[in-house]
Amino acid sequence: MASHIILKTKLAALSFLEFAVWGAYLTSLGIYLSGAGLGDKIFWFYTVQGIVSIFMPALVGIVADRWIQAQRMLSLCQLIAGLSMCGAAWYCSTATPVEFGPLFTLYTISVAFFMPTIGLNNSVAYTALGKAGLDTVKHFPPVRVFGTVGFICSMLLTNFLRIDGASMQETYFQLYSSGILSLVMAVYALTMPECPVSKGGDSKSLSEALGLKAFALFKDKKMAVFFIFSMLLGVSLQITNSYGTTFINAYRDVAEFASTWGARNATALVSLSQMSETLCILLIPYALRRFGIKGVMLLAMFGWVLRFGFFGLGDPGSGVWLFVLSMIVYGVAFDFFNISGSLYVDKKTDPSMRSSAQGLFMLMTNGVGAALGTLAAGAVVNSYVFTPGLTPAEQIEGWHVSWYIFAAYALAVAVAFWVVFKDDEKPGVSVDKAYDDSETM
Repeated sequence: MASHIILKTKLAALSFLEFAVWGAYLTSLGIYLSGAGLGDKIFWFYTVQGIVSIFMPALVGIVADRWIQAQRMLSLCQLIAGLSMCGAAWYCSTATPVEFGPLFTLYTISVAFFMPTIGLNNSVAYTALGKAGLDTVKHFPPVRVFGTVGFICSMLLTNFLRIDGASMQETYFQLYSSGILSLVMAVYALTMPECPVSKGGDSKSLSEALGLKAFALFKDKKMAVFFIFSMLLGVSLQITNSYGTTFINAYRDVAEFASTWGARNATALVSLSQMSETLCILLIPYALRRFGIKGVMLLAMFGWVLRFGFFGLGDPGSGVWLFVLSMIVYGVAFDFFNISGSLYVDKKTDPSMRSSAQGLFMLMTNGVGAALGTLAAGAVVNSYVFTPGLTPAEQIEGWHVSWYIFAAYALAVAVAFWVVFKDDEKPGVSVDKAYDDSETM
């Protein structure tokens, strides 16, 4: 139907803008920070994304479920995020040198209001598709794939305009780019279909009134185990975003690799990861039907092992093909976990607390998991790479050791999940039927 095409086009544009905001700086910020003398502080800029995700998505999700329609809450959060990111860029343009405190404060305010918008974006899409009578498992992935396209376009713009930190000092322009896109998103979100709130009466308990019902999902043993492993896998989510381009860009200081295309275009090279996402997102409905949630999660976990391992083995010269392989498997590692997990939670959740449940999933993955992961990664990288006195070659060796450590962690999580998580969903059974199954582990 024409109305369905129009709706999916509008949702695709919403997803495009959502992730274009993030792609403008997420993978390239480390290059700028390293060039600004803040290399040993990189992990804090990514850790804070996890810290604010521990409480902000859940709180904002509660408000969207109970009081303010999700599309309006999405607009408000993007407005605050955009203004704060533009403020961070303005500070960088006026400060000499750039100090950690002011930049980090403005950046933190921005990401505190941006991170909840990922879950809100999903809620708006799920609600709109549901109201139109469309199956979210079938129709959401093709919509979400445009988010990855937006991320890629934003990354490539940052790379080829040379505002990623590799070639010029005015690299705070990537923050302006992100902030402006947030402001555009704030306006566009208001054109989305209405998402009704679930206003409760006086008979509601306090926990229900606050939207804390989503935590009742932990009473289901299978869901509890799922959320715990989501947190453990979330540890891996921001490591390559934090350090991937910084690692590849470091080869510019090694004579053997200084002139290679990969070393001089780290952000563009890493964008292959998001290109892989565009294909893997479309495979999600088939993968869920064929392998079930356990199989899909295991594929994601072993994808992270290969993601880190190939980084450790490769280089931008003769070993650049290993970097390319790392980018290819990223699509499986990220999408088969993040998107499939979100769909799984949606199918297990009552519509009245949809935004709260998505906020809880974000809390466990991009919140607790990512915060712990970037803190640990920061300790590892600062120990092996950013130790004063190391030569560029010694730093590269330290990078390789760091990637092997991350790969070993991902392998341990995958093996534990394979043993502990008992899945009663049969491969080949329809996703809707499998997810409606109320049996616990």
